[in-house]
Amino acid sequence: MIFVTVGALFGFDRLIRLVDELAPRFPDQEFMAQIGNGDYVPKNMKYARSLSAAEYRETVGRSRLLVAHAGMGSIISALENRCGVVLLPRRANLGEHTTDHQEQTARWVEGKPGVFVAWEDADLFPAIEKALLAERLEDSLPTTAPAAFLQRITAYIESL
Repeated sequence: MIFVTVGALFGFDRLIRLVDELAPRFPDQEFMAQIGNGDYVPKNMKYARSLSAAEYRETVGRSRLLVAHAGMGSIISALENRCGVVLLPRRANLGEHTTDHQEQTARWVEGKPGVFVAWEDADLFPAIEKALLAERLEDSLPTTAPAAFLQRITAYIESL
């Protein structure tokens, strides 16, 4: 399954519309979208306005690929579940966010295993194709900090 998510705070009609238009080009893939409070309603994929935390985790866990805005929560969810992620950063100049921090996030994670970035609308189809052809991630993103880091933090706190 390809899971499309816009995050919990804002709708992201551009992403939902683009993926909805592309979905028929992937006839062997099931699509599910979490569309938030956006105005665009998908015609070519199943959707829900919101998902509970448990439903979200379960959906990501069943997904082969996550297509999302460039929010860290979505990126971390995908990588924790060994799921590739295609990012389309929200843009401030299009009224999709108040700053362009998602473009900065996308630049920071671009090229890391399992992460694919669509910088322009036309890049989304090839990014999804490339992500689907990529090997499934062997290792998930660790859910805790490295032991050495935790030991340094503990030592610092104990020294106070």
